Amino acid sequence: MKVKIFLNGEKIEMEINPLKRLIDVLREDLNIKSVKEGCGEGECGSCMVIINEKVYNSCLIPVGSVNNKKILTIEGIENKKILKEIKRRLKDEFQCGFCENGMLISLYALFKKKRKPNKEEIKEAISGNLCRCTGYQNIVNKLKIWKNS
Repeated sequence: MKVKIFLNGEKIEMEINPLKRLIDVLREDLNIKSVKEGCGEGECGSCMVIINEKVYNSCLIPVGSVNNKKILTIEGIENKKILKEIKRRLKDEFQCGFCENGMLISLYALFKKKRKPNKEEIKEAISGNLCRCTGYQNIVNKLKIWKNS
């Protein structure tokens, strides 16, 4: 099947098995390494991407289902002001870093939609991201303080 996606603002067309997982297409075919596979079951959030402005686990998405859609990874938003500020606020919060890109994608999507989310909305945004090292409370607190200032 011919699939066309708009990855980080770039139009990409490829002949590919429509059932191949999006994470595999991103990592293997398009060399996007920020999208990591942790569980392969949509539980950990390390493979998060933004598809048409909503956050999804790319390990659960067949590439055929994103035909003609806009996909954003960390590479596509790393120069955005919102992401830079989130990263600045959370500097040194991620201990091993494995969950970091998924968390940043989830938080970027939240702050892009809502300028001043409350504590519960921040918690909800990162609820799909598993972090065994850092935990969540410091992340929530640092972002809550920033948005309330």
